[in-house]
Amino acid sequence: QSLLRESGGGSVQAGGSLRISCAASGRTYSTYGMGWFRQAPGKEREAVAAIDSGGSTTYADSVKGRFTISIDNAKNILYLQMNNLTPEDTARYYCAASWDMTAKEALNIMTSPAFGYWGQGTQVTVSS
Repeated sequence: QSLLRESGGGSVQAGGSLRISCAASGRTYSTYGMGWFRQAPGKEREAVAAIDSGGSTTYADSVKGRFTISIDNAKNILYLQMNNLTPEDTARYYCAASWDMTAKEALNIMTSPAFGYWGQGTQVTVSS
C-alpha cells in the first residue's frame, strides 16, 4: 500500500505564490500517474494537474500557465508550484496517485475514489 502526505499549504494574498508537496511512502510503482486535485466548500472536486512516469504533464484550463507540477523521483516527492494565485484557487488540495496510467488519464479520473491513493489534503487560502 502507498501512503501520500501533503504539506506546504497556507494563506497567501492574491497574486502570490505557494508550493505544496506530497511525500509518497510505502509501495511505489515504476509506471504511474500522479497529480493534484482540489475541493472548495460546496463545490465538486476539480483535478488541476497530473504527471506520469514518462515525464508528461497536463493541466486543467483553470490553472494552465500558472501552476507547474513536478516530481523528484529520488525522494518520491510530488510538487505543485502555484503562481499568480487568485481567491478562486482557495481550496483543500489533495495528492493522488495510481499505477500504469498516463498524465491525461490521471487528470481525467483522479477525482474518483476508485482512482488509487489519495492523501489527506492541505489547505490553500488566497485572500483578495
